[in-house]
Amino acid sequence: MARHTYNTGLIGNCAYMAHINKNTNVDWLCWPRFDSTFVFGGLLDEKKGGAFSILPAEPYTSHQYYLENTNVLITEITLENKSSYRVTDFAPRFQEHQRYYKALMLIRKIEPINGSPRVAVKCEPVSDYGSTKLHVNRGSNHIQFLGGDEDMRLTTNIPISYVFDEQLFVLNDTRYLVLTYGEPLEAPLLSTAERFLRETIQYWRIWIKHSSIATYYQPYVIRSALTLKIHQFEDTGAIIAASTTSLPEAPGTGRNWDYRYCWLRDTYYVIMALNHIGHFEEMEKYFGYVTDISFAEDQRYQPLYGITGQKQLTENILDDLEGYLGNKPVRVGNQAFEHIQNDIYGQVLISLLPLYTDHRFVFSERKDSARWIAFLLTKIEQTIDEKDAGIWEFRNMANIHCYSNLFQWAGASAGEKMARTIDNKPLVKKALALKKRAAKHIESCYDPKRKVYTNSVDSSNLDASTLQLIMMNYLDPASDRAKDHLIALEKVLKAEKGLFYRYLYKDDFGKPQTTFLVCAFWYVEALACVGRLDDAMREFENLLQFSNHLLLFSEDVDETDGSQWGNFPQAYSHVGLMNAAYRIAMKLDRPIFL
Repeated sequence: MARHTYNTGLIGNCAYMAHINKNTNVDWLCWPRFDSTFVFGGLLDEKKGGAFSILPAEPYTSHQYYLENTNVLITEITLENKSSYRVTDFAPRFQEHQRYYKALMLIRKIEPINGSPRVAVKCEPVSDYGSTKLHVNRGSNHIQFLGGDEDMRLTTNIPISYVFDEQLFVLNDTRYLVLTYGEPLEAPLLSTAERFLRETIQYWRIWIKHSSIATYYQPYVIRSALTLKIHQFEDTGAIIAASTTSLPEAPGTGRNWDYRYCWLRDTYYVIMALNHIGHFEEMEKYFGYVTDISFAEDQRYQPLYGITGQKQLTENILDDLEGYLGNKPVRVGNQAFEHIQNDIYGQVLISLLPLYTDHRFVFSERKDSARWIAFLLTKIEQTIDEKDAGIWEFRNMANIHCYSNLFQWAGASAGEKMARTIDNKPLVKKALALKKRAAKHIESCYDPKRKVYTNSVDSSNLDASTLQLIMMNYLDPASDRAKDHLIALEKVLKAEKGLFYRYLYKDDFGKPQTTFLVCAFWYVEALACVGRLDDAMREFENLLQFSNHLLLFSEDVDETDGSQWGNFPQAYSHVGLMNAAYRIAMKLDRPIFL
């Protein structure tokens, strides 16, 4: 059976993202926001998802790659008669008028390479997740698509009749297609498209030059950093888990989730990755998003929020869509927003610790610090003895989870440091007491016979999330207990080639069928932490084979054939790669170029 990989590349400008297939089709594009309806959704339904392709009538081969150190994507098509052409796709992003220009605009540049290829352009956007077909109006040099929330316009120098009728024509000169949402392009087409391309390339290359990336597998870290960057919705600073919804964790399992939201749990890992590469601006924007939620939330924190902080993320099933490769259901929204997940308060505290310890931030800007730290410590105090859904968001199973208590312990540790910074002795005392209570629960998960921490109190199940006991320094990485814990997890959860299962016990949907990629990168980090550096490097190198043709990683990997599954690309798989590479580079003492 052939290995399944996602045949798309991702472009974006921190306002939107689009998936471009190797066949030139725009398989996925949500406008006007990450979490809006798709206007192209062939990824989930080829018939109802619309299309935007530039293809010949005869057989062809395709080669797809990124312009080096950019999010500008190139797809080269070669026909049987050896004629060929190149499609350059990008979302414009650059500085203009002392702010970032990031329009809802998809620019496609089409150039002949060899011979005189004949191609046809098909552009059929849709609305309301494919349930609304748009009305098409023909202009002199453009086509308007009406009937959605906003009008869309395709501006081009290809004869409009050819585009309107999807007619083949000879590509003997450079052509441009500019699709806009809301605001049409009111500027010269050729010079504007070329200027936007030139400045977008320059923006991304300068962004990478200003990144602190060690020499250890640098191309993979660079691609991961570029991928993570465009998962940030710059307007608010939110970073989403993935740009897609309902790509199955494994075929036929029903584990199809909407990941176009921001999980507070992942905040710590994301901020650490951004910190490692020296990207202060992105960290600050993300801090702003998290602190806005933190101060606005007087009740429980939700596990996830919308990209503007919205709380109600009601999950709906779209029965009329076929689903990816026929895998239903297609979900919009995520029921996990209703879950009780008690690690979140600790996650927020450790995520915002740099505001108090990193002198790049102006300390005087921190308002009401004592009140805010007290608020979060009180939340930990109120939930520390409570059962929850845990990191893996079990829908019908509640336990006192080791991972939840670990991050309550880590949050109390961060609260202690913050309290010492502002010289508040009562808060220091409260934080120390909470650390002891959390540690007591964690130790209740220890199985002395197997020398391992289980996933929850009164359970024998093992869970990859407990690798974090080592990385968070709850366990001294040099201790026998840390080393024994890692060995015990390896024996049960490690798959071939460094892959790692989250767990292997049954949950609400049965037993997981695929490995979880971020857990494999956690495993690499844990190996490096305990001093098994050769093992860490070997397993890291093994994991690199599980990218697609563009070094993009999915959420899940099938250990039997290396197939990619789950939402794609998964921001936190790339975060995991970045943090694991950084951990190894530090152990190797590899130089970092600023």
